[in-house]
Amino acid sequence: MSMPARVVYKRRATITDLPLYYSGHLLKKLSKEKDFKKYYGELRGATLFLYKDDTQDTYTEKLDLVHLKSMELDSPYQRKTPTIFTLTLPTAQVQLKMDNSDTGEEWRGYILTVVKKEIPSTLQLLPGQMLLLQDVLDQEKKRRPPSPRPALPPRPAFLRTAFPTPSPSPPKDKPDSSAPEIPACFFNVTRQEAEHMLEANPEYGGIILRPSTLANNYALTLRQLTPSGPVMKNYRVTSTNSGFVIELDRPVTVSSLNNVLKYFLEKTEYRLHPYMASQPYDTRIEVSPAPKCISITSPTPKTVPKAQVAPMLRSQTKAELPPPSAEPAGVQLDGELQEVLKMRRDIIYCANDQEQDTTYENHTPEKSQPSTAHKNIKAEAF
Repeated sequence: MSMPARVVYKRRATITDLPLYYSGHLLKKLSKEKDFKKYYGELRGATLFLYKDDTQDTYTEKLDLVHLKSMELDSPYQRKTPTIFTLTLPTAQVQLKMDNSDTGEEWRGYILTVVKKEIPSTLQLLPGQMLLLQDVLDQEKKRRPPSPRPALPPRPAFLRTAFPTPSPSPPKDKPDSSAPEIPACFFNVTRQEAEHMLEANPEYGGIILRPSTLANNYALTLRQLTPSGPVMKNYRVTSTNSGFVIELDRPVTVSSLNNVLKYFLEKTEYRLHPYMASQPYDTRIEVSPAPKCISITSPTPKTVPKAQVAPMLRSQTKAELPPPSAEPAGVQLDGELQEVLKMRRDIIYCANDQEQDTTYENHTPEKSQPSTAHKNIKAEAF
């Protein structure tokens, strides 16, 4: 005769004090196994307890999901079809199978919410089921609050006077998005190259800061002398919004890369110093050759090109006087007087033509004397 479910639940609760979030039937197998085995599972906290059936009060095996690396869906979500998940754990890969796709979606939602401490955004669940997930998330955050970063260890007494602690800078309205200040011992090399540099040139220093294989992170390589000989050590430095975290057994958070270097110097009691390659010096003094002498006694005459100017052409056209104006209308002149005036006009135009000819021929013009016949005509006219 099977025990009532209430009695079984009470007995299971005495085994562990973890809260029960979800339970149901499922199939499970390891990646090396061929067939699935049927179990009854209970998700208590971040641990999955597996029982042979729902009447068993002692679990057969359990899966610790705190260190779950990934949870992959082997087949897309489809209604009324089985769902298979592959859980990648640090020690093995486990496959879970649910005959109902809706049940499989609930299992996936509860597992990811408990492990990641956030509700997945791609869930095919009803609003009521999402509210239950939110309650589980709140309980798990209270049960496993995020562990605060430990404070820096106190400074040794003999170093407090030599290296005073800088005063904290006033808060800024906007975060500084500029690149961090890089120490002088930073080299863009790999781990093997950094160890080779420290081994080949121990006199240059014993600490090298270098980029990490992870994006936007750093690493620190140092060479320490021990009674058994020199030892190479490598440390990871993670970049965060609040500063830089030195990944030790107890992580240490500092504000800058220079403080990372300072922390290692203090911890090694300043027996190490940063790697600084020495700059080469010149050992010979060379005399520069004298400049060539330039003779100024007999300078080479410069050839000045002659200007080619087109000759000025003399106008061949003679200025023409305006034609004689006709007699004003309505004036009646005597025939003899009209003939005298016409002769005078002819004499004036003839004199003008002679002056223009003598000007072009560069001769001094002479006053034209009217002929005797003209004088006689003039005397007779007046």
